[in-house]
Amino acid sequence: MSETLAGAIRRYLADLHLKNVSPHTLRNYASDLEQFTAYFSPPGQQPPAPADFTVLHFREWLGDLYRRRLSPVSIRRKLAAVRSLFQFLAKQGVVPSNIARLVKTPKAPQRLPAVPTAEQTNDLINAVAEDRLERPFPERDRLIFELLYGCGLRISELVGLDLDDFDFREQWIRVRGKGRKERQVPYGTTAAAALEKYLGARSAKGDERALFVNRLGTRLSDRGARGIVKLYARLISGDASMHPHSLRHAFATHLLADGADLRAIQELLGHARLATTQKYTQVSLTDLMAVYDRAHPKAKNGG
Repeated sequence: MSETLAGAIRRYLADLHLKNVSPHTLRNYASDLEQFTAYFSPPGQQPPAPADFTVLHFREWLGDLYRRRLSPVSIRRKLAAVRSLFQFLAKQGVVPSNIARLVKTPKAPQRLPAVPTAEQTNDLINAVAEDRLERPFPERDRLIFELLYGCGLRISELVGLDLDDFDFREQWIRVRGKGRKERQVPYGTTAAAALEKYLGARSAKGDERALFVNRLGTRLSDRGARGIVKLYARLISGDASMHPHSLRHAFATHLLADGADLRAIQELLGHARLATTQKYTQVSLTDLMAVYDRAHPKAKNGG
């Protein structure tokens, strides 16, 4: 008897867990694959076994996503989850090939990331340092912001940091990025001061080696760290749209605006491809054109 779709998905998610993918990615893939299964499971029916899927099945499912008016970004993410599942099953010999790759991927709109200005970012971080919200762990919260903005870390990289990842004398951090790739990232004097202050207040359980810990003294989750960033952004800056990646964007954009080399920024961010880093050039050029339009006499009518 061939393996059921539900069983295949359980094995695939367990494999992702063993590969230490971020909890955020794991949750998204689990949700998307659950919805994929539900589509092929009308009342009283079971979905096809993985080996019985055809290209028509995938096209029919994509058509339903379009009919429900999901955004191209959401459709791309769901399709990526399904393709990844069937790629895993192809490697396992459960299906002859990954036929999910044969369906066309919808084009994603080219949107520039929203980036806070250097002034807005520093005002927010200064307010966090002043503990205006009277939070229970102000030293930890300040360091979260200092490393997200000062080092351009992803949230999964931030919460994955351990105490022995730091070279305190040379002020370098060993960061584990996507695909388990490691890189060395420097941190500055303000982050060093925040780190020293936090380590003096850090209250961890037993021999917990995680840098950031929660109220139980165990490793802070990425969901917990996201919540901290959004709380401060909403209550201090009044910006409910800010998230940890906004600070990573700000890190790259502000470095570029101050003359940093694009390839150096690529290394600091841990991007595999320079093209990924180049989107920050677009942000800076957009800002530059806005300044030009406001200030240059030739940009104005009749100039």
